[in-house]
Amino acid sequence: MKALWNRYLAASLILKITIALILGVAVGLIFGEQAAVLAPFGDLLLNLLTFLIIPLILFTMMVGINQSSIGDLGRMGGKVFIYYTLSSALAIIVGLTVASLLQPGAGMQLLGNETFDVPENPGITSVLLNIVPSNIFTAFTELNLLGIIFTAFAFGIALSYMRNSSELESLGDHLYKTVNALNEMTLLVLKAVLQYVPIGIFAIMAKTVGNQGLDTLFSLGEMVLVLYAALIVQILIYALVLWVFKVKPLQFFKQARTPILTAFVTQSSSGTLPLTLDAAKNLGLSKSLYGFSLPLGATINMDGAAIRIAVSAVFAANLVGDPLSLSEMLMVVLIGTLASIGTAGVPGAGIVMIATVFVQLGLPIEAVALLTAIDALVGMGCTALNVTGDLVGATVIDKNEKKRKTA
Repeated sequence: MKALWNRYLAASLILKITIALILGVAVGLIFGEQAAVLAPFGDLLLNLLTFLIIPLILFTMMVGINQSSIGDLGRMGGKVFIYYTLSSALAIIVGLTVASLLQPGAGMQLLGNETFDVPENPGITSVLLNIVPSNIFTAFTELNLLGIIFTAFAFGIALSYMRNSSELESLGDHLYKTVNALNEMTLLVLKAVLQYVPIGIFAIMAKTVGNQGLDTLFSLGEMVLVLYAALIVQILIYALVLWVFKVKPLQFFKQARTPILTAFVTQSSSGTLPLTLDAAKNLGLSKSLYGFSLPLGATINMDGAAIRIAVSAVFAANLVGDPLSLSEMLMVVLIGTLASIGTAGVPGAGIVMIATVFVQLGLPIEAVALLTAIDALVGMGCTALNVTGDLVGATVIDKNEKKRKTA
């Protein structure tokens, strides 16, 4: 038994995850809804990853802030914001282009009996106010990522001030060593959790495939195929961007594949955050950059969800036989970009965003009921792309920063 365990530990993580994915699909197809008995093992993985989010964000950001000047942080923050805005808009344009060429939903009709209650959209104002939590502990218990980021940033800045103060320098240095030690300790816990990832992925995949089955996939298969085609185009654009910034795409995806695959299975950008941060570390990115850009990206940068909005809009318009005009497509780009930020952190954010855009454009809200049937199938690919986009952004900005310093 010990020899078998040692062989498991020695095997590469990506090999174990790949085997887990294949076995999960097979078990889901064979046992159907009965595969739900494995759900607790998947829930345990999500709990373990969520358990690490707060210490990782808190300590990584505080250490990262103290490895850069305030001016550098401000400049990098500006680049991150610009990247997230442009990448979301580009993703919607890609989705609209691919969907317009392939025309999902053409020839289909709404039966008229589909019903769907539009979830409440908190809006951008609420999200912005959420950045500053009224209670630190509430931000932690509710896993308010924007609030946690603000807390880490505020105390990281205060720690930096202490270390550069003649009166508080000694205390600041001692505190920094403690925070740094806590960060390293958190990474050790993450290293242990990584060994459980394949088991959890197997369970989640078996349950998802067992619940969805093949009937749902076949009934709305065209929509699923068009969406995944758009996701692939976006990945190719990422590869091109990496190449332009002299980053080898294969090398990048080799390090990024674990969080991408985990995001694909768990459908949670936030839940995958510990693995995304670990991938950024393995890519050699600056901790001061990825410490805040990746947690922020997991909250507001949703390229996959943006593509989903675009493809869904074309699908809904085709259902009623009224294809989107150019002006309506421009509205999708504008509203979709804002919606991808305004619904950050909401459970079922993809459906909320789609419903928001449909209401604004006057598209049939009944179509959302159809799309919920394939929510899990499309959510997997979209979440994987969300994480990929975050890592690509952090990588190219890091490359740009290092080039600037050597210039």
